[in-house]
Amino acid sequence: QVQLVESGGGSVQAGDSLRLSCAGSGRIFSTYAVGWFRQAPEKEREFVAGINWNGGVTPYSDSVKERFIISRDNADNTVYLEMNALKPEDTAVYYCAASSDLSCLRYGCQGPTDYIYWGQGTPVAVSF
Repeated sequence: QVQLVESGGGSVQAGDSLRLSCAGSGRIFSTYAVGWFRQAPEKEREFVAGINWNGGVTPYSDSVKERFIISRDNADNTVYLEMNALKPEDTAVYYCAASSDLSCLRYGCQGPTDYIYWGQGTPVAVSF
């Protein structure tokens, strides 16, 4: 089992950047694929970006592609989400999640049900 803690959220203006961190503890972090999801008020949780066990496969949602970058440092047990050119529609609580599913480990996964372990979330607010 792994415990996840997100950090780095905050309030910024449109066009700014933020870097979120997802720190894992417990089992060896490289044995998990990790995904970032977000949930805006009164909306369903949606996939943002995923990363396989070694960072070689990184799927993104169309809404963040070419603006957000996911990466991981297994030696530091941390996954990052670099968010650039932020827009007001990026406002949400951002969650990281971990999966030990073999397919997710190889290819990354995009469905919330693919992930077993979840952090508590970090809020991001982007104003005009």
